[in-house]
Amino acid sequence: MKKGANDDFIKFVLVVDDEEVNREMLGFILGSSYEVMYASDGDEALDKMRSFSDILSLVLLDIMMPGKDGYQVLEEMSHDPSLQTVPVIVLTSDKEAEIRSLQLGAADFLTKPYDQPEIILARIRHSIDLYENTNLIHATETDALTGLYNKEFFFEYCNQYDKHHTDISMDAIVMNINRFHLLNAMYGRHFGDKILCAVSNRIRHNVMIHGGMACRYDADSFYLYIPHVDDYEELYRSIVMGLTELIKDGESRLRMGIYSNVSGDNNIEEDFAWALQACNLIRNRIGSGFAFYDDEMHRKQIREATLLDDFEASLENGEFKVFYQPKFRIMKNKTVLSGAEALVRWGHHKFGMLYPGEFIPLFEENGKIRKLDRYVWTEVGRQIRKWHEDFGVFLRVSVNVSRIDMYESDITGFLSDIVLDNDIPDGDFVLEITESSYTENSQQIVDVVNRLRAIGFKIEMDDFGTGYSSLNMLYSLPIDALKIDKEFMGEITTDERAKKMVELVIDIAQFLDIPTIAEGVETEAQYDIIKGAGCDIVQGYFFSTPLNVDDMTEMIRERKDDFG
Repeated sequence: MKKGANDDFIKFVLVVDDEEVNREMLGFILGSSYEVMYASDGDEALDKMRSFSDILSLVLLDIMMPGKDGYQVLEEMSHDPSLQTVPVIVLTSDKEAEIRSLQLGAADFLTKPYDQPEIILARIRHSIDLYENTNLIHATETDALTGLYNKEFFFEYCNQYDKHHTDISMDAIVMNINRFHLLNAMYGRHFGDKILCAVSNRIRHNVMIHGGMACRYDADSFYLYIPHVDDYEELYRSIVMGLTELIKDGESRLRMGIYSNVSGDNNIEEDFAWALQACNLIRNRIGSGFAFYDDEMHRKQIREATLLDDFEASLENGEFKVFYQPKFRIMKNKTVLSGAEALVRWGHHKFGMLYPGEFIPLFEENGKIRKLDRYVWTEVGRQIRKWHEDFGVFLRVSVNVSRIDMYESDITGFLSDIVLDNDIPDGDFVLEITESSYTENSQQIVDVVNRLRAIGFKIEMDDFGTGYSSLNMLYSLPIDALKIDKEFMGEITTDERAKKMVELVIDIAQFLDIPTIAEGVETEAQYDIIKGAGCDIVQGYFFSTPLNVDDMTEMIRERKDDFG
């Protein structure tokens, strides 16, 4: 390749003109400094631009050409991301054409005839240098995949904007693609990148409309800073279009948290922290689109902070209590006590009795679930031993194991010690692992489950039907029982499809020799359907609420001769 006067390597210039004499004249002027390519019409020019966009330094474009003229070429370039950064100098002798071309994105213009080579070369060199410097700044400021700002420059520009626009009320928005890692796992990273780019394009479009800025904050999160919007339904739907074009359930996967009417006096990163709180609030809500950070959420945040602060002392003071919800085996003409599920309640010294739905997700997010789970497991192990000492029977009790627990290197040893220390037979200390745990880093989870089963533990898949398991996964996963999620129970008496779905799951489990457990059975009608479908074990309020230790002990006393 030829070397140029001011660069290590020559640059490529595309000359577009329908007159051969003009192409030859420009080629003669440029030939000593640039590698010149030629096109005689608009379509040929666009084809060559797209083919050589990665090496093309500049385009000299004649405006008046038959077929696709220079204006149309500029228009197409403005809508093609691969061509938007290629500088164009238009060739014309018409003042109105010069103005219109500049409005369409041209960098400069050259006036015919081409009788001043030094001026032509100087203007070309200036345009190339200007665009190269602009592109260098752009590359430093932006995310390589999406073209949005990176987070460092984004926050700086937000601060600068606030300083110069103190009279404009702004909204801080955090957007996240829910379970994006699963899309990558199922369809591949290339498809995941397509989703990120599609969403980014919709974000960029809306930011331009509203007059703001946006960044890709991390892998699947985006931050937007725009003047206050009253109606977020339209904005949300517009951005969701980037997902729904690629995946059918796009709306359920996009979450948006908003902190509106932020004060320019606040720290901008704190404003987005509030928006992130709102975004996280809808993490597990199917179909929910967006939420605002408001006074109610602020009170919720303070309450959650209090719970986190009180955790250690409450654990030491015995405020966490283990309750047991009995499980009953379905016999021909009766049900018999089969076991129980251990559930934790928090008798908080200030807030009173708290149920798992309030504090378990909080502890999972903050890592405290490990310590709470181990406390519950230890208490359950001791209680199983005590019931055996008192009544001569081992009650089979299942405990919940979170996804976070499964990543602990010593989980196998810890659980094994509980069983050995309390002389519990194999299979009577049962582990419940949620369906969603198997779908996230599934091979690692399966490896841990296999190790646990190898030393005698039984595994129940909990909440089946709420995640993304396929029938193939059900066939291949190492489980000893399947728990049908209680969400199905509320619908099987009114929705024929829900009823058939439950019946199908039970049929498949029976075919695979996997026992089924129906949780959340609250009415006789629900029980009749479950029994008729061939379910093995039931639990729910129709049979018993979760019981404290004393009440569970009394039930065992009454039924110890009729275990199943």
